[in-house]
Amino acid sequence: MTWIRTVPLSEGDEKLRRAVEAQKAMYPKEYATPVHPTADGTSGIVASHSLIPDALYHAFATFGALMSSDLPLTRRQHEMITTVVSVTNRCRY
Repeated sequence: MTWIRTVPLSEGDEKLRRAVEAQKAMYPKEYATPVHPTADGTSGIVASHSLIPDALYHAFATFGALMSSDLPLTRRQHEMITTVVSVTNRCRY
């Protein structure tokens, strides 16, 4: 769970609900089920953007476009690139 204030989807306005639904539609099917879902079933990283629905939409639209199955990279190649970048940046996630 995030350590910042979040807006549960059940308490969010229409703008937040539309942003979350749009985010889900853009993601590859492998990401359909959050690993550590919040109480309302949203992933923690998505919930952390719930105070600013426009930021939520744009941040995850970028990710959705980069992970598109229409691109020539396989899922394994995407994951390898992200792993190398994370190691290079000394990211512990």
